[in-house]
Parts: sequence; structure tokens; C-alpha cells
Amino acid sequence: MEKENKNAQQGQQQQAPNLLEIAARKQAAFSRAIHELNGYETFTTFYADLTIAEAFGPQAIRETCERITKEWAGNYKYFTEFVLSCNHKIWEWYERNEELARAFNDCWHAADAIAAQWTGEAAQYYFDVTD
Repeated sequence: MEKENKNAQQGQQQQAPNLLEIAARKQAAFSRAIHELNGYETFTTFYADLTIAEAFGPQAIRETCERITKEWAGNYKYFTEFVLSCNHKIWEWYERNEELARAFNDCWHAADAIAAQWTGEAAQYYFDVTD
């Protein structure tokens, strides 16, 4: 009987999705939603990265956003997708977890301020994708 209970518990543990699976599912759902909204095809994993960070709380979100900004602010296409991801994350959490929503809102404001300084092709791309 004890062995059966242990096997049942292990089976339940194996069936529960892990954080990487959850992040991949949420990334796929985000990609579908954005595509349905405006035909945009995602090409980064920023949404999944932010999903992983949110599991560790607001500070992890802020640190992830800082890292993404530091590494990708110079690539306007990638960074535009990061802004989209932050915006969607605000929407995802605003009625369910105020702390997480605020952390994503802070990230979105900081990223949007960077994008607001772009000119030419970068600005056009940003406004076409996010408008």
C-alpha cells in the first residue's frame, strides 16, 4: 500500500508542468494573441523569460527587465517585442497581483522611454508594431 501511494505521488509530480513548460505555453499563447491582434510574428523568448522571472517575484522581474534592456536596447526589433511583452504582462496581472503588475508597469515605462527616443526606421517599426 505504501509503495502504491509513493508511485501515485510520483505520477502526480511528473504530470504537473514545470516552470519551463509553463513559460513555453505562455510564450506560445502570447505569440498567438499578438498574431491574431495585428499579424505580428514573434521571434524572441522575452515573454517566457518574464514568465520565469515572475515566479520569483517583483525584484526578479525588475532584474530581468534590466538585463534585457542592457543586452537588447540597441536592437530595435527585439526591444520592441520586449515592450510588447511587458505591456501584455501588465494586462495579465493588473487585477490578480498588484505587485507583479506594478513591476511590469515600471519595466514598460522604462522601456517605452528608451523607444520614444528612437528616430527613423527604428521609430517607424516601433510605432507600427505597438500601435
